[in-house]
Amino acid sequence: MSGLKKYPAHEIDITAIVTMADNGGSTGRLRDEFGFLPVGDVRMALAALSDTDDRELLRELFLYRFNKGAGLSGHNFGNLFLVALTDVLGSEEKAIEYAGKILRIRGRVLPVTGENTNLVAKYSDGTIIKGESSIDEPSFDHVSEKQIEKVYLEPRVSTTSNVQKAIEHADIIVLGPGDLYTSTIPNLLAEGVSESLQKTSAKIVYVVNLMTKFGQTSGYTAQTFVDTISKYIGRVPDLVVINNTPLPKEVFPLYEAEYEFPVKDDLKESGGFKIVRDNLLSQVVVKKSSSDKLKRSLIRHDPDALSRVVIRLLNEKK
Repeated sequence: MSGLKKYPAHEIDITAIVTMADNGGSTGRLRDEFGFLPVGDVRMALAALSDTDDRELLRELFLYRFNKGAGLSGHNFGNLFLVALTDVLGSEEKAIEYAGKILRIRGRVLPVTGENTNLVAKYSDGTIIKGESSIDEPSFDHVSEKQIEKVYLEPRVSTTSNVQKAIEHADIIVLGPGDLYTSTIPNLLAEGVSESLQKTSAKIVYVVNLMTKFGQTSGYTAQTFVDTISKYIGRVPDLVVINNTPLPKEVFPLYEAEYEFPVKDDLKESGGFKIVRDNLLSQVVVKKSSSDKLKRSLIRHDPDALSRVVIRLLNEKK
């Protein structure tokens, strides 16, 4: 999104649809205390799309994480701001819309559902884990052969009419990159989303992850990622985008210590989708706040490179 927003408004109109299953970190604490929808993914999307004269300062402020204070440590300013706006305006939808005006975002941000729900994972051995944060960082031992059999929402919730319209009227829909079972697929689980994806005339683009994720996609190849996302969409993506640049080997030991490895490209043209291979690797060194308790990726996609591919595919469609 941070790459796409740089293109002229007459060239591209962006809608970001974000999951409402997050329950970890600052978001989880606020969700438990206030009972509102989770705001973490909304905050990140708003920050990515912000386009103000002081956008760097505002973006930094919105992403600022307090690192001191018994009650504030670990919280994001943006999360607190969105919760306060929701309390004042009486609606998450209005709070997101107003925050978007303050940040002068390019496009709009839509929660995939307006109902509270939790992500649940069922594993191959019958184990059930509830909560996005617990699935994201499971506690079981690395030698375990547990594989996620399926994920679902509990309770079941429906998507909104705005989300359905956005999907059905889109020209191109991009899924990923992001943790497969805790970031990408949760958006597909709200009732009405997969149905809209099956009806839309838009080209569906899936961006394959750079690394596997322990407890979620251990041993997955690029084709496994595509097969899994296809199952939840109810159709095969039209295009699959994958990085073809060697990853920096100096950080491999850090990933290997977490039992995470580069995703093998085993995609074949006979898979029923077009394959787009390009240099999509970011050269930016990732830094995180000392108060941030969540693990973050070190190897990431470059937003400008990825957005150039998306624009190219969009123009090819036209």
